[in-house]
Amino acid sequence: MDLNIVNEVATLQRLTIGQLRQRFAELFGEATSASNRTWLVKRIVWRLQALAEGDLSERARRRAAELARDADLRLNPPRSQTTDATPPEPVSVPTPVDHRLPPPGTILARPYKGQLVQVQVLTEGFAYAGRVHASLSAVAKAITGSHCNGFHFFRNTLHNRKETA
Repeated sequence: MDLNIVNEVATLQRLTIGQLRQRFAELFGEATSASNRTWLVKRIVWRLQALAEGDLSERARRRAAELARDADLRLNPPRSQTTDATPPEPVSVPTPVDHRLPPPGTILARPYKGQLVQVQVLTEGFAYAGRVHASLSAVAKAITGSHCNGFHFFRNTLHNRKETA
């Protein structure tokens, strides 16, 4: 890079966003509403380098235009043709079954502080102490009073189940 461009880059780093926008407008001949300092500096430096060392060759410009014509480019989503379109009906996506869990109806039991803790695996969640919890971690938090990984808390129960199955 030319010495002047190196000095210009150092100067750009000290400019405010407003001053960078002004410099952008001087170099590109159009204003910008961008306020991202990194983007503005990169674009300005690119333009300075292109002016100092030359821009793309005509052959490169033709090839880029050719590639752009062949590509299915869409910069913005298509506009809806109808204004009173009804929204599509929601699709129910089944939640994936975690392979680490036993089938619904299984009772997970483990001792904790002198008591036997029992948790029933449901189709959607886990039953413990008359409440349904969304995850094993939520059950473990209800039991211990602090957050911990449910699979870690019930590891021996889950591990032994897999060995006997």
